[in-house]
Amino acid sequence: MCHGDLSRDLILLLLLGWSNFLPILGRRLLGDRLSAPVDMGGRFPDGRDLFGPHKTWRGLAFSVAGTAAVAYFTPFGAGLGARLAAWSMAGDLASSFMKRRLGLASGARAIGLDQGLEALVPLWLLRGELGISHAEALGIAVVFAVLELVVSPVLYWIRLRRNPH
Repeated sequence: MCHGDLSRDLILLLLLGWSNFLPILGRRLLGDRLSAPVDMGGRFPDGRDLFGPHKTWRGLAFSVAGTAAVAYFTPFGAGLGARLAAWSMAGDLASSFMKRRLGLASGARAIGLDQGLEALVPLWLLRGELGISHAEALGIAVVFAVLELVVSPVLYWIRLRRNPH
């Protein structure tokens, strides 16, 4: 683990941000190649997509592999970095699933759902391995959500994101 809570928390924020940026980078680098949706076009009994077309196997692979590669150079290591990214992507999928159930289109904005679960799920589930408490997991997730609200419009402005949220 890192020496000092602030450096540990900053590394966690950076790893979470990186894991959530990598699917965007994968899309920019590969375009439509390897863009099969995770839900394979499946629908829930309500007739809506399970997750939607923007949640792809390419994004999952980029996130897990790329976060593991970067985390290798941190005190957390590649294995924990891969698990952090995998749980972050699971939180993102859960968010998309809930948004579809609410009738929101893929890419529609839902403050809280768009930012919260992709940070809270991995931090909460891995808190023992990460050396953080319940309160720290929640605090880091809140900071992540606020930072994402600020960074997402910038990524849209420089044409890396499809939408500003």
